[in-house]
Amino acid sequence: MEGKQTNIVRRTVSARELLPLVRQIPLFQNIKDEDIDCLGEVEMLDAPAGATIISPGDKKLFFWIVLEGEVRATKPEADSGATLLATLKAGDTFGEVPLLTGASAVTVLVETLTDSCIVRVNGDAFWNLMSTCPVVRAGVLANMGRRLEAYQLLTLHREKLISLGTLAAGLMHELNNPGAAARRAAAQLRENMVRLQEISLRFTESRPTAEQLQCLGLLQAEAFKLQKPRTMGSMEQADAEEAMLEWLENAGVENAWKVAPTLVAVGWKREDIECARTAFPPVAFSDALNWLESLISSLQLVGTIEESITRVTDLVVAVKKYAYDDKNREREIDIHDSIQSTLTILAHKFRHKQLNLRKVFSPDVPHIKTTGTGLSQVWTNILDNAIDASPEKGEIAIRTWVEDGKVCIGIADHGPGISPEHREHIFEPFFTTKPAGVGTGLGLDIAHRIVVGQFGGEITFSTEPEKTEFVVSLPVP
Repeated sequence: MEGKQTNIVRRTVSARELLPLVRQIPLFQNIKDEDIDCLGEVEMLDAPAGATIISPGDKKLFFWIVLEGEVRATKPEADSGATLLATLKAGDTFGEVPLLTGASAVTVLVETLTDSCIVRVNGDAFWNLMSTCPVVRAGVLANMGRRLEAYQLLTLHREKLISLGTLAAGLMHELNNPGAAARRAAAQLRENMVRLQEISLRFTESRPTAEQLQCLGLLQAEAFKLQKPRTMGSMEQADAEEAMLEWLENAGVENAWKVAPTLVAVGWKREDIECARTAFPPVAFSDALNWLESLISSLQLVGTIEESITRVTDLVVAVKKYAYDDKNREREIDIHDSIQSTLTILAHKFRHKQLNLRKVFSPDVPHIKTTGTGLSQVWTNILDNAIDASPEKGEIAIRTWVEDGKVCIGIADHGPGISPEHREHIFEPFFTTKPAGVGTGLGLDIAHRIVVGQFGGEITFSTEPEKTEFVVSLPVP
């Protein structure tokens, strides 16, 4: 053991000396004199408040009995936090879980909260006691069952919090991009409005001719027809901008460097603005071109704001659908819609690894009428594993089909595959092939329980090098 133990006083006592003390503990109330003898000699610790009696990583396992005082058991987590497992008082016992599960080392930290007197029993003596005393054995096994159940609930709760944190971080990232784009576009639109007003006022003061008004009307009509910037190659665009810039500068157009790229981007050529060159004198021609550039730019900025707001709305709708999946009432579920909502939530993870997503959705897949909940969690857990397993710039494929009256959903990655020794444990709780602190080993266990327990379906997998596919089969009522 490591830690603050310098003031811990240890002494060895015989099982017979211990008997009057442990008989006050519920677990040992009915123990016989001859049963306690199997313990032989045990160690009694007098530990002051704040002492560490078990450290994570300790190789020697013991069964512990709290005679006096109070101790606290916590499990350190990878994020430097800790999960409180239990607070134990006089009369409580602990340490049976790692002994009974065959753990090679402990993973918890146990410290005294008050001055305490604690007995520790080595592994051999513990097993002797378990084999000779049925009453103690039953109590120890009952304690183990309760603790494992409580620990699983704690871990599930922590898993939900971690997932929620990841989801929130991803959403903030997703919302930030369209939000920033809309903010930039709005600022530029404000500048354009000022320029348009200034130029329009100058036009009004100069009293434009009928020819000039007709030209401006034609230019405005053409500008309103524009939808999106024209797609051009880099070299083609550079050459067109250079030619347009040279022509505008020779014509004395102010801000030609700004006007030329805007006109070229929407496919305008010199002949498209020739009417303005002939209808306006040089100064007014410059104003006409700057007015046209501001108008076109403003329309593009409005489009950017619309796209940004649409993206934000899509994210909000996806989150609502994701959360709605937990409403416990009979309803129809659109499998494709459910998957798409989850993909929207996880989009940042796909982009982070530059993964290609291939979807093959069958049009024959019917809606599922059910009271089951948690499908979004199923897709999240399977896709999250697929993303982790995929190499950079890899591909994840999602396909749906109908087979034998069931809706089938396949999610495949092109990672290294699942090694043979891990395959039979893949759906077991707390089993994970990820590095320590990265995975809890509950994702596929949760997915399996939701598919089987909530929907009466089945989840299977096939694996080989460079391809692993999980298939969820859901019955259609």
